[in-house]
Amino acid sequence: MVVLLVGFAAAAMLALWIVRSGRLGTSTVHDHDLDGPQKFHSRPVPRIGGLAIVGGLLAASGALSVMVPGSAAVSIPLLLCAGPAFLAGLAEDITKRVSPRWRLAFTALSAALAFWLLDGAISRTDIPGLDTVVSYATGSLLVTAFAVAGVANAVNIIDGFNGLASMCTVMMLVSMAYVAFQVGDPLLGWLALAGVGAVLGFFVFNFPAGLIFLGDGGAYFLGYYVAELAILMLYRNPAVSPMFPLLLCIYPVFETVFSIYRRKWLRGRPVGMPDGAHLHSLIYRRVLRWAAGERTARELTRRNSMTSPYLWMLCSMSVVPAVLWYDSTPALGGFIALFGLTYLVLYWRIVRFKAPRWLLIRQPKQP
Repeated sequence: MVVLLVGFAAAAMLALWIVRSGRLGTSTVHDHDLDGPQKFHSRPVPRIGGLAIVGGLLAASGALSVMVPGSAAVSIPLLLCAGPAFLAGLAEDITKRVSPRWRLAFTALSAALAFWLLDGAISRTDIPGLDTVVSYATGSLLVTAFAVAGVANAVNIIDGFNGLASMCTVMMLVSMAYVAFQVGDPLLGWLALAGVGAVLGFFVFNFPAGLIFLGDGGAYFLGYYVAELAILMLYRNPAVSPMFPLLLCIYPVFETVFSIYRRKWLRGRPVGMPDGAHLHSLIYRRVLRWAAGERTARELTRRNSMTSPYLWMLCSMSVVPAVLWYDSTPALGGFIALFGLTYLVLYWRIVRFKAPRWLLIRQPKQP
């Protein structure tokens, strides 16, 4: 637990410093766009929370290297390889000029670096045909880079409300820590717990008050970190099914795939064009009926934070069975299909204003 606590303390102190140093909200690191289709905050907020998480992980890795001799041979290269992904996202947070294509390219570069330096390679998938592709070094590299960049982009896509992406990644990392200890790989378990501590240090300032945002740098970094730990777990532990990481990350991944389908084939719009039709956006607007009430800063922040727990529950629907059946490909595949069906039914009902009544929260009557 020392590693977790060190990561938490370091990240929390850095997050506090970022919040306090940016009280005026006039710097370039603040999100000043309050009217975009995916904007649900009421005041400029610093969006460089990824710095706090990276700092927390660096501190936790230092503590881990003292506790577990030899761990630095994995933890330090893992963080160094994240450099391109994190810096590309951070550059977008500051300049607003780094396109999604370039961010994905730099994240793929991070995956390639981990492929060569850490043997972070996808070498088995349990998917006929794809297993043949990854049996070759070039095929494995391409699939690995695509998967890591895809997960990183997926985490960025669900980063729409206070605490949403960060708590989902905490769930994923806790699950990976549990499985790592179960299969006798404590190093990966400690690395996952270090990530949990760092994210929670950021989380306490992000949820529910929204004093700091994850930003593209933080989202891409967390996506990279989750994906690489999952790949290393598969590479180092044959007992873990290749379907385990997919089910673990299925919520952000399915959200991304469905968004591509919805934008390109249903609406005929560019895939990279932001819109307000994500599941989390629909829950904010149509499940939280009282969102049509006052638009004071306090009420907007409250409605924002009340959206995330709905998606945490949805994420837990994949995380829990992934942990329970981490070594069974048929069971994991079945739960992947079940999650996809649940998502589609829920989306279909909400988009047609037919959300289940137990989900609805209505505007309280005024006295």
